[in-house]
Order: sequence, then C-alpha cells, then structure tokens
Amino acid sequence: MADRILLGASLHTFDRCLKLACQYGVGLEMQAFAYPDVLDGDWEALLDHYQRAITALPGERAMHGPFIDMASGSPDPLIRAVVRKRATHALEIAARLAVKTIIFHANFIANIRSDAYRQEWIAIEVEFWTPLAERAASLGITLALENMWEFDPHIIGDVLHHANQPNLRACLDVGHATLFSDVPLESWLETLSPYLVHLHLNNNLGVIDEHRGFDDGVLDYKQVLPLLRSLPSQPAFSLEIGDPDAIRRSLRYLQLPLPIEPSF
Repeated sequence: MADRILLGASLHTFDRCLKLACQYGVGLEMQAFAYPDVLDGDWEALLDHYQRAITALPGERAMHGPFIDMASGSPDPLIRAVVRKRATHALEIAARLAVKTIIFHANFIANIRSDAYRQEWIAIEVEFWTPLAERAASLGITLALENMWEFDPHIIGDVLHHANQPNLRACLDVGHATLFSDVPLESWLETLSPYLVHLHLNNNLGVIDEHRGFDDGVLDYKQVLPLLRSLPSQPAFSLEIGDPDAIRRSLRYLQLPLPIEPSF
C-alpha cells in the first residue's frame, strides 16, 4: 500500500516541488503563507497563482500556518490577539486552497520547566485553539499542532486531550523530537498516536534543525519508517526538506503511488 506523501514546498521551491508531486502522484504542503512578509505583502496574488497551479495536483493538500514568534499560549492577551489574527488569516487562505490540514507550532517555552507554567500554558492553549478548531471544522479543515521545543509529548498531548476537539489534532516533527526531546521517538508515537494526522519528516546532523534529506543525517529512516507505518491510523508523511533534489532522493525510501524514474 502506498504511503500518504506530501512534499513541503517553500515560496522558493514551490514550482519544483509541484512538478515532483505531479510526477510521482503525491501531495503538497504549501509553506509560503507561514511567513509575515508574505502575509503582509501581496498574498492575494500569490494565492491566485497557487490556486491555478495546484488544479492538477494528484495528492493531498496541506498548509503550514504562521509560526515565527507565534506564542498562542502566552499569558498576555495582547500577544494572543496577534497570534489569533495571524492564525485566522492563514485559516482563510487554507480554505481557499482547499487544504485538508493546516499545521501550527505549539511553541511551548521549553526552558521554563516549572509545573505552574506548564499547567497555565495548557489551559490557555485549550482556550485559544478550541474556537479556531470549531471554525476549521466548519471549513472541512483539521488543525494540527506541531512540536518544536517541547521536551515530552504530553505537553501537546494534554492540550489535545483537554480540548477534545475532533478537528484539533497533532503533527509530529520527527527531526524536532530527535533534537529537543527528553524521550525517544517511540514515546512520542505512543503518546500522540490517538491524535496524529500529519508527520514532518527530514534529517539533521544532531545539532540544529536543518531539514536535510533522509539519507543525510543522524536519523536512520530504514528504522524510523517501519515505526511510522505501524501506527494504527496512518498519518500523512510530509517531506519537510529544503532541497528538492534531496526530496527526490528521499522519495526512494517511500512507497509511492507512481514509480520513481531511474537516475543515470
């Protein structure tokens, strides 16, 4: 059975990733609208271009929402108001692109290890994301909270458990979990399994988040992929890799709807 595959496409790699997606029968995660310069620029023209370009896309559509400094769990209501404005704008764009999933970072401040901060943050997150998840549901979209600095999976898992919203789910970034976590990948999969709808897959050298190809880093994807495929409900595999050539090499690890052409 083929994996559910999407290619992470930035503003600068969109055309090449779309060509690859059409060539191999897979989907696309559009990431240009995650950035403030795009959202404050001529985003309507870019959206119009994307709408026309993805008409023939054979696979699923997803979108990465704004993430830079987006502290949705801040105790400051003015900060949350800015994040809500950005998230709402992104959700409207996602609806016009007919995406299935939009990904947002949870952005827990991992250096604050006090239980008081953690519990307050979880409560604020539940209050923040619940109405947005309800709005997403009305548009046929699922919100997926992604781990970044979180050091254990229960931080996001507790938000999803207490919110209890069917359209508020999880995106597990395997590279982030490897770099910043106190627990192994297996613990992330076990904890978030009931909520996982999306995965960000890439590699790194074990120091910083680099978005390298599957064959270029400390993660052994020949061991990782069987773990991911054993999940009870198969999430989408989104290749969040910066170089389209590295994406193409990484596709060889996956079960594709269409065969990869031989390289000479």
